[in-house]
Amino acid sequence: MKTNFEYHDVTASERLESYTEEKLQPIFKRYEFVTRADIFFKTENTSSDETGMKCGIRLSAPGPRLFAESSHANFEHAVSETVTELLRQLEKRQDKMKSY
Repeated sequence: MKTNFEYHDVTASERLESYTEEKLQPIFKRYEFVTRADIFFKTENTSSDETGMKCGIRLSAPGPRLFAESSHANFEHAVSETVTELLRQLEKRQDKMKSY
C-alpha cells in the first residue's frame, strides 16, 4: 500500500503523517483491494473558528476512485472524519463487489 502526502500552505509534519497512517491502517487491513492513498492537507481562511484545516483523502481501488474531505479546527479531527467517511464508502463498494 502506497501513501502520498501533499501539503498546500502547510508545513510538512512527520507527526501528522504517522497519525494519518495509523488511522488508515484499518482500511488497508480490511480492504485488500485498496492499492494507494493520496492525502492532501491545506488551510483555508474561513469565518468560523471550527473550520479551516482541510484534509482530503483519495483512495485508488477497482472502479472509480474514492474521495472524502473534511474541514475542522485541527488536522487530527479532519483526518478522523475523513477516514470515517471513506469507511462508509468502502463498505458500500464492497457490498457491490460481492458475488452472490
